[in-house]
Amino acid sequence: MLTPEFLAPAMFGALALVLLAGFPVAFSIAAVGAVFGAVGIAAGHFPPQFLLAGTLRIEDFFHNDNLLAIPLFVFMGMLLERTRIAADMLITLDELFGRVRGGMAYTVVLVGATLAAITGFVSAAVIGIALIALPAMLRKGYDARLATGVIAASGTLAQILPPSLVLIVLAEQLEVPLLEMYRGALLPSVLLVLLYLAYVCLATRLWPQRAPAGAVTEGASTATARQWRAAALAAGFPIGLILAVLASIYFGVATPSEGGAVGVTGALLLGLVRRQLDLARLRQAMESTGVLCSGLLFLLFGASFFTLVFRGLDGQLWIESLFRHIPAGQIGFLVFVNVAIFFIAFFLDFFEIAFIVLPLIAPVARKLGIDMTWLAVLLAVNLQTSFMHPPFGIALYNLRSVAPPSVSTTQIYRGAIPFLLIQLLVVALLIAVPSIVLRTESTPVNVDNVEIPMPPPPERDEEPRKQ
Repeated sequence: MLTPEFLAPAMFGALALVLLAGFPVAFSIAAVGAVFGAVGIAAGHFPPQFLLAGTLRIEDFFHNDNLLAIPLFVFMGMLLERTRIAADMLITLDELFGRVRGGMAYTVVLVGATLAAITGFVSAAVIGIALIALPAMLRKGYDARLATGVIAASGTLAQILPPSLVLIVLAEQLEVPLLEMYRGALLPSVLLVLLYLAYVCLATRLWPQRAPAGAVTEGASTATARQWRAAALAAGFPIGLILAVLASIYFGVATPSEGGAVGVTGALLLGLVRRQLDLARLRQAMESTGVLCSGLLFLLFGASFFTLVFRGLDGQLWIESLFRHIPAGQIGFLVFVNVAIFFIAFFLDFFEIAFIVLPLIAPVARKLGIDMTWLAVLLAVNLQTSFMHPPFGIALYNLRSVAPPSVSTTQIYRGAIPFLLIQLLVVALLIAVPSIVLRTESTPVNVDNVEIPMPPPPERDEEPRKQ
């Protein structure tokens, strides 16, 4: 009865029940791993010393350069968030683009992309943009659906825009070099920003009442040199800092952790130069960083122990058997996985999916010959949709918590749907055109369908050798 064929599905089912019951995720997966680890030892599937490998895996985490970069990037984001950079960018860019119909919506997308890259957290980006931009957009006469949709969608760019915390976690879980992750995610993230801007342009042309002309055509007909200079200063420093961090990593000048240290140093200097950083704000940034990283670390430890026991019970063989009957090779696998994760994200957040689900499907993807960078970026965009789909999207909950009572929940949901469809369109594009991520003309090869050529038989001498 207690065979691996029974214990592996039972372990997965027990985890699902515990999570649906609402227990803390980090301790739930560790507890499930401990219970089934004891059962596996009692049934003789592996010796007690097998579980000691978990301590070695935990020790490896503290020597992992990618994971060491997480607290540094989080601290950089927390510092920049508390120096009013987003507010100053919004004010100056609104003065620049305010004469264009939908100008503030364009501004929100650009500021949201910058803030998302700075913070690395969707919730922080959405709340930060909403507090600054939503009241101003409503005062100017913007339709609540367009205003809330633009804000929520811009905040979710924290999932995919480098240097994203999400990309660091995915790179670690799928064993992809972080540099390759950043390179692969760059073009899809730019594509998402351009599609958001294109939708704003289309919506304000088809439904001009959503961005009244009188509210966006005030002032002179052309921007002054002072406004261009103010916009360049407000946007140039934070964007320049992000580009400096990415360039140091891209060109091999710095490791990810060293790049994070460069970002923290730049954020400290920028805050001091702008006179927006004092000891109280510095302490708040340090406390927030400590809380977020501690929670992430406990989740990583629990997930690592769960995965160790699950593989000890040959759980990867059970997962492979589930995918064995999916048709169409790589494409069938990718479509099935993305659809499944899209619906799983209704109930689990990103970190739970990254630490629990992805380690289970990664071996199957490698066996199919799927490029792991392609898969990682594809899943990053897919998981971005989890923040937007009504009624469970976390970004929508965050937006509802700070939106004024005049904005209904239904308006927030309706505003999110067009941007959710844009995100799904990008997922489909990445599946159909992997060169968007891989920068190659050819798609990855499915090794299951490749015939390995055999060497030709040796040629025989036509005449017998003379003795």
